[in-house]
Amino acid sequence: MLTIYGVYRSRASRVYWMAEELELTFTSVPVLQARRLENPLSPDATLNTLSPEFLAINPLGLIPSIKDGGTIMHESLAITLYLARKDGGSLAGQTVEEDGLITMWTLWAANEVEPHTVKMVLTYDNGKENTEEGQATIAVSCRSLKKPLAMLDAHLATSDYLVGGRFTAADLNLAEVMRYAQSEQYLFDTHPHIAAWIKRCQSRPAYLAMQAARSQEAA
Repeated sequence: MLTIYGVYRSRASRVYWMAEELELTFTSVPVLQARRLENPLSPDATLNTLSPEFLAINPLGLIPSIKDGGTIMHESLAITLYLARKDGGSLAGQTVEEDGLITMWTLWAANEVEPHTVKMVLTYDNGKENTEEGQATIAVSCRSLKKPLAMLDAHLATSDYLVGGRFTAADLNLAEVMRYAQSEQYLFDTHPHIAAWIKRCQSRPAYLAMQAARSQEAA
């Protein structure tokens, strides 16, 4: 039985989306980020990333983590790749070449895109989007994405999806990283192929199911 540790309003959303895509039976253990609690070490605190019970699963105190039989894994993007590969269906690479490309795009998302998009979403999460500091952070992040988004838009001009002409784990991973930038609509208006691609990804029933569960959690 697959167990997913983490709340939907975190990087665990990627794992929950993948589980929905693969129609996996899973147990969800909500683990809240400790920073969201006034006293996360209180004996009656909600299960969180500093709780001893969770630290026994992930000593780094980060979500998400999974337990799949005897396998414990951390790192959201690695988890989604693992689940897709274990399933062996269309979301995984069907050849060594496809597998390599899915891994490449996932690492590209983590290294070239997420460092900038996460700064945007944290600016909004912290209520600083209308401050001078927040606007400067968003502007720098957008400038830093200029080359990566140009590359991505050019690639998507020739294919509806990243690898193999179909939706794969690479699309899921990158779409979740790009979701952090959707507050900046002009980034998508100026990259129409990215805009069309993310709309396709976010129209999938599994994504909508994940978002419906996410909407039930406290912000």
